[in-house]
Amino acid sequence: MEVTFPELSRENPDTEGVLATWYVGDGEQVAAGQLLADAQVDKVDAEVTAPAAGTVHLLVAEGEAVVQGRPIARID
Repeated sequence: MEVTFPELSRENPDTEGVLATWYVGDGEQVAAGQLLADAQVDKVDAEVTAPAAGTVHLLVAEGEAVVQGRPIARID
């Protein structure tokens, strides 16, 4: 299951944001609803939570720019 960067700017869906902080490590077990990361787009912050339980595989580094709606992690 993919974890995507939240869409915080609906006016311009191609806007990039920053994955500010990861709260989990690559290969870590997570529970559904667990806080995974903080995302930022144009001074707006959002929490990213796990959509399902499993092992998380990070696809984006902390501090990296990401287009909204793009995958940032995978949960197996």
